[in-house]
Amino acid sequence: MFRWTPYTFIRITAIFTGGILLGVYHPGIIPLLFCGIVLAILLLSYFVFFIAGRSFPKGYFGLIGLPAIFLAGYLHVNLQKHDKHPDHLIAHKDSIQFYRAVITSFSQEKLNSWKTEGIVTEVYSKGEWIRCKGKLLLYFSRKDFSRPFFYGDVLLIRGRPALMTPPSNPGEFDYKRYLTFRNIFHQHFLRSGSVQRIGHAPPSRFIEYAFLSRDWCQYQLESFVAGEREQAVASALVLGVTDGLDNDLLNAYSATGAMHVLAVSGLHISILYMIIMWVFKPVLKLRSGPWILAIVSLVLLWLYAFITGLSPSVLRAVTMFSFVALARPTGQTTNIFNTLGASAFCLLVFDPQLVMSVGFQLSYLAVLGIVYLQAGLYNLWNPANYLLDEIWKITCVSIAAQLATFSLGLLYFHQFPNYFLLSNLLVIPGSFVVLVLGILLLAVSFIHVVAMGVGFLLTWSIKFINFVVFIVEGFPYSLVENIYINTYQSWMIMIAIVMMVLLFQYRKFEFVLLSSAAVLLLVIEQWDHHINAFAKSKLTVYNVQGHSAFDLMENGRAFFYTDSVLWHDRERIRFHIQPNRLFAGIQSVTPVANARSVPGGQLIHWKGRSILVLKSPEFNLSERLRVDLVIIGNNAARIADLKKLKSSSPLIILDSSNSYFYTGRFLKDALHAGWKVHSVRHHGAYQEFF
Repeated sequence: MFRWTPYTFIRITAIFTGGILLGVYHPGIIPLLFCGIVLAILLLSYFVFFIAGRSFPKGYFGLIGLPAIFLAGYLHVNLQKHDKHPDHLIAHKDSIQFYRAVITSFSQEKLNSWKTEGIVTEVYSKGEWIRCKGKLLLYFSRKDFSRPFFYGDVLLIRGRPALMTPPSNPGEFDYKRYLTFRNIFHQHFLRSGSVQRIGHAPPSRFIEYAFLSRDWCQYQLESFVAGEREQAVASALVLGVTDGLDNDLLNAYSATGAMHVLAVSGLHISILYMIIMWVFKPVLKLRSGPWILAIVSLVLLWLYAFITGLSPSVLRAVTMFSFVALARPTGQTTNIFNTLGASAFCLLVFDPQLVMSVGFQLSYLAVLGIVYLQAGLYNLWNPANYLLDEIWKITCVSIAAQLATFSLGLLYFHQFPNYFLLSNLLVIPGSFVVLVLGILLLAVSFIHVVAMGVGFLLTWSIKFINFVVFIVEGFPYSLVENIYINTYQSWMIMIAIVMMVLLFQYRKFEFVLLSSAAVLLLVIEQWDHHINAFAKSKLTVYNVQGHSAFDLMENGRAFFYTDSVLWHDRERIRFHIQPNRLFAGIQSVTPVANARSVPGGQLIHWKGRSILVLKSPEFNLSERLRVDLVIIGNNAARIADLKKLKSSSPLIILDSSNSYFYTGRFLKDALHAGWKVHSVRHHGAYQEFF
């Protein structure tokens, strides 16, 4: 049966993570002063027991040590929250006229702007400069800035950065919450007249050189790889730079379960580590060979992390494999779980908010799944043919990783790639070739003729991978989409899978009961959600800037009202509207069909309610017309124009196609007139259940 004793760091990391999660979800449940005092008492007691040695039972160490680790995690994550500091930007409520900020990240190229991170150092308020700190996102318009600013540039910026806003639409990705895990609470959209570069003072010269190295490497890849898509995939797969990937390419990789190859992570570092082990295998014959190999591995892995710009995903993967490399010469390779636990613990000590990172969660679950399951799956069949054996190895790795990350994949991405085995069977070896050729190209880039040859091979290797991905995406039923589960259901799925795996390993009936209980709880939760969400009819008026958009939902169907531009904009619908449809169990979407044209708009009757949609100022309202809701778009009406509807006291909804100035003025006029008005631009999406 399973024993905890050999898995010391798994136990420590799990308890430490529990404390961090409590601090994230319930930050004030334990007063920090009380927590610090109790932690100090526990640590002192542990030290006394340790000095006493054998005079105390071994169980006492766990009873004292594990609560101390839990409280340490809770305290650590709370102390890492920058917004609690008195000199943080969020504490400055006074008017800020100017502020100084230092660029602290690599700039990302967006459709209309350059996006980068900065840290505020001083603010100018009430005639004086005040020391201040706080991380923020800066967006520089590409109309005014042909090139982005670089890491370490010091900027003088006019105006006050805005606090991040919560999502405006139901179910929409909470970008504000995501950024708070990185201690970012503000953003600022900037034009040329409000920014001036006043110096260059990088917070770290080491990171600056890493960014310069990444720039140089990206330039070399783009110089010798032909084709925009091929250049984008080369930069993503070799360096982790994903700016150039278009939506069609991203959707194809996502739909085939090959998305993991486009972000430098554990897969790429494992490939690099395997290459290092193979190249330097003769070193093991030396007396100190294992340690020499470990040191060489560490140097080369961290050198690779350096040239990729020390991105978080690369640092995470390199840290993980650094522990693996160091464990080998010490003879600890028999317990890889402790090694992984130790690497995760160190990363969480460095940044406790990493536990909320999707990449961190998926990386460690995938590696744990591969380590725990791959060998058992592989032993189910022993192919005599070498090629079949290699295919079976890749298949087992894919199945193990997919099983371990299955529930999180459904939770975060709401889809499942049916042909992941087929795509990974070709894409994983292809990514191995691309990574090797990419690193080789960087190494020989100073020899132009050789680099051209390597670049040619690299280009066609990427073309092959892209071809495979697009072909597999085009297969019928390649993707199961629109899957909705919540966090609780994700846990139930994960528990059921773990119990089934343990059942096959230990052949104990209790695992059948536990797995069945998890499935039963999952089904009960799903039925409860169906009764409370799927079966209800509702109207949702969305906030999609510059567009009119609302859904009338019932029994798994959505009748969508919008303009032709938004109707065909898959990305904006996916981000702003689709999450609400997933939650409501929508299976089909059609245009609103029961609308009657009226001068300047349309009249819709829905579930006994009359909805008047005004899109043009040339409307003509009949005094006999009684409506329950008026949805106004395109700055179509004023309060004075709606007096004929006064008797029916309708609710006025201002959709997101109205200008911000018009909406603000309308709200003021409505307040004086005593009208009920909801502006989706000010108050978020409007929802009403029928």
